[in-house]
Amino acid sequence: MTNNFENFPTKDQIKDFIHDQSHPISKRDIAKSFSIKGSARIDLKNILKDLSASGEITAGKNKTYSKPNSLPSVSTIEIIKINIDGEIIAKPVDLEDETSMPIIYLKPDGRRTPKVGDRVLARLDKLNDLEYEARSIHKLGGNAGKVIGVFRTRSQGDNTVYPAERSNKYTFAIADKDMGNAKDGDFVVAEIQPELDGSKSNKKRARVLEIIGNETDPRTISLISAYNQGIRIEFPEKVLLEATKVNKPAQLDKREDLRKTPLVTIDGADARDFDDAVFAEKTNDGFHLIVAIADVSHYVIHGSPLDKEAFERGNSSYFPDRVFPMLPEELSNGICSLRPHEERACLVAHMWIDESGRLDRFKFTRGLMESKARLTYEQVQAAYDGMTDDVTIGLMDDVINPLYSAFDVLLAAREKRGALDLDLPERKAVIDDEGYIESIKTVTRLNSHRLIEEFMVLANVAAAQALEDTSCIYRIHDKPDNSKLEDASQFLTEFGYNLDKGQSIKPANLNQILKLAAGTDESELISTVLLRTQSRAEYNPENIGHFGLALRNYAHFTSPIRRYADLIVHRSLIKKYNLGQGGLTDVEAESLVQISEHISTTERASMMAERDANDRYTALYLNERIGATFAGRIRGVTNFGLFVALDATGADGLVPIRTLPKDYYVHDEKQHALIGKNTGRVYRLGAPLQVKLIDADPVTNSTVFEVVGTDGAEIPGFAGIVTKKPDSRRANGKRKQTKKYKDRKFKKRSNKKD
Repeated sequence: MTNNFENFPTKDQIKDFIHDQSHPISKRDIAKSFSIKGSARIDLKNILKDLSASGEITAGKNKTYSKPNSLPSVSTIEIIKINIDGEIIAKPVDLEDETSMPIIYLKPDGRRTPKVGDRVLARLDKLNDLEYEARSIHKLGGNAGKVIGVFRTRSQGDNTVYPAERSNKYTFAIADKDMGNAKDGDFVVAEIQPELDGSKSNKKRARVLEIIGNETDPRTISLISAYNQGIRIEFPEKVLLEATKVNKPAQLDKREDLRKTPLVTIDGADARDFDDAVFAEKTNDGFHLIVAIADVSHYVIHGSPLDKEAFERGNSSYFPDRVFPMLPEELSNGICSLRPHEERACLVAHMWIDESGRLDRFKFTRGLMESKARLTYEQVQAAYDGMTDDVTIGLMDDVINPLYSAFDVLLAAREKRGALDLDLPERKAVIDDEGYIESIKTVTRLNSHRLIEEFMVLANVAAAQALEDTSCIYRIHDKPDNSKLEDASQFLTEFGYNLDKGQSIKPANLNQILKLAAGTDESELISTVLLRTQSRAEYNPENIGHFGLALRNYAHFTSPIRRYADLIVHRSLIKKYNLGQGGLTDVEAESLVQISEHISTTERASMMAERDANDRYTALYLNERIGATFAGRIRGVTNFGLFVALDATGADGLVPIRTLPKDYYVHDEKQHALIGKNTGRVYRLGAPLQVKLIDADPVTNSTVFEVVGTDGAEIPGFAGIVTKKPDSRRANGKRKQTKKYKDRKFKKRSNKKD
């Protein structure tokens, strides 16, 4: 690229240049293109900041700039069509604004024949405002070309699979020769077959590949959710074989001997793998903290079957009734887990903080430790509050009290730097021995939870600082998008809150709003609105800091048993500090971008699968309560209805727009509301509602409510009359009702106990 301007470029010239690029471009490349050097770079920086603030360009996560609404240079895309000429057409998966959906042409790579529904991580080049050309990096996990659903047979040759996904509008015919051993009521994975020429059937064709469970067993729910998101269920035989071979205790050798140091693990009562152990002691000017982490890198070597499988999984996935771990049980719950009174290999972060909580210095070693106790959050908090037991009574002076003293210092430092404090309620399904939900309880957040969190954050900061000058995968969290902040600001103004949305927005600005709202009726609503302004956290070798934690350096170091990112960070530390075998290889160092993209994708898949499983279990829980009335609040507003969360359980479902009191409703995104064009009736995010349960189907993951009440202020969710009539051009069209198959249900629990 050459400089086309004799003098320093104008703001419009810089803007036009960025708009003309086929992909996001860095400030360095912009400066090079215009021959901007020395102190003139400061002027360029200020222009880019102004253009970004005004919305004329978009600042990307990797300090790049692009035209607004442009797609990232690396994106996940889904193939939607292959035309008669073999042209492969795709769409972006994560684009929020579907009204400006671009067309993406995927270039064939010669390695495989893609299918409609395949998801691909691809590198994009912009052709024009509406078109992109994509080159495949690699195919992503998932079940493209497959359908998961319940198998029904009515008579010979009349076999049908009903999808276990409400968004799938098709049913699938299964020929007798293609049904395998499937029986009526089985949940199956079926491969979609090509359409027959001249076929007039309303059903598509499929072939049963695998039986994953039966509708009589509620534990099939997690399998459905996992299969839908491409979560790997079983470990290959060669991986299990390797796990048995490496399952041997590490020796002391050159490791630091921490076996007499009173390190303890503190986890949930139902935890089975223990990644981290902690210790704290007072010093003359602060505290010495130790965070010892399972040394997974000692057992999982780059390029081995264990390593390849861990990379493919990316992370462990947690469901109400089970875990799909990143590593086989021999490692995750065995030799890597920091079990009490057993010698374990560990990677150790020694950290020294002053009285203000500032990290003065740190040291990383490889050690051999022996946990002195496996403690739970509730147990530790009770002990600190004066209710010791046989285990904790002997740990108070040397372990628990020093931990809390150090925690107080770290917590004060967190509050001073202004880390975002969005404390929305968390709920957990309690599963009984038969696989049914026994109850849904609110998780109580104790200071013992926060103690471990602060110790882990400090260790993650130390790891990121240690690796600043070498290869590292950071955990990054970009600042909120300006347009989202603008919308949130307008919404908050209606409640009397003023959000300073300047270019220098900080978590502390959002915390101020949260503190003002604390204890009010709209507290949870305000938290929800601010949460929705946040960018998605992800992994990246380019460090832009962590906005939510208000930290410049942050990397995941503390959970290598369940996250591949942490394993990479461990290998980087081993290489930098010459801590023995298992350090980061040159191949890995050169592939950090691809590794980061992959594990960010697997993390999102796990989150979606876990949420889907929770929703399905909740639908099963509500299935026996059809017709009951519940108190709830509006937690989401869309152009097709309201999502309502029940107060008692947190279970949520949809109130379809067609069931609302008769009117013509407009979706006002900025007000987070559905507004009746004729009456001015408003259903706003956060408003309370009384709803009646109409349907709860765990097979299709569909929970449907209707509002109790008919009109005006008698509707508990009524939120006022607006004086300005909504714009009819934004009004919703009619939504076709999805056909419901009444026989697609898990069997209700039989032989109930009195």
